[in-house]
Amino acid sequence: MGTAKAVSAVCVVHEVMDGYYHPTAIDKRPVAGPVRVGELGPEGDRHFDSHHGGVDAAVYVYADEDAAYVAGMLDRDVPPGFLGENLRTHGLDVTGALLGERWWIGEPGTGVLLEVRRPRTPCRNLAMRVGEDDFHIRFNATGRVGAMCRVLQTGVVAAGDPVTIEHRPDHDVSVSVLVTGMNPAQARGLLDSGASLTTAVRAKARRYANGKA
Repeated sequence: MGTAKAVSAVCVVHEVMDGYYHPTAIDKRPVAGPVRVGELGPEGDRHFDSHHGGVDAAVYVYADEDAAYVAGMLDRDVPPGFLGENLRTHGLDVTGALLGERWWIGEPGTGVLLEVRRPRTPCRNLAMRVGEDDFHIRFNATGRVGAMCRVLQTGVVAAGDPVTIEHRPDHDVSVSVLVTGMNPAQARGLLDSGASLTTAVRAKARRYANGKA
């Protein structure tokens, strides 16, 4: 019997920090009690860059298991919210999640329904956050970057909520594979799967399918 999938923490912005180019809301911390999640993400969260947020990146999900790996890279604790995530989970394979995979947070049918839309694209603000130059490049190379999700059904989430995989699409491209590199067959499978893809993900898959990565 596998480990139960659940939310470890719900995090929103704690303090706006100076970023590399502009202020950043990467400093997120866990909040007590339930949090309402709308189409643009949890109440109390903020974004300062057009490359962050929006309907296809409304909720950033990161796994305890991946945070433990990053903690080893940094030789320090990586508490919930430290990497800028909104939901920290355990038992859920976020790195292995397929593009278009859907998760119920809370009870299926009545909770919040998320769809994995793309990996997180780490920037220099992450390197500044951890105090290590170019860490965002090392972080990206691991493939353990977390999942940016669209909210298909709004609602309320809280730490301890169960997570249920509602749908896994018919292709082999996970968050990690998209980051670290698809082979042409995987790219063609993604394009042919019928999964809803962002413009950027579709463009990347077409490049790989044509051997132009």
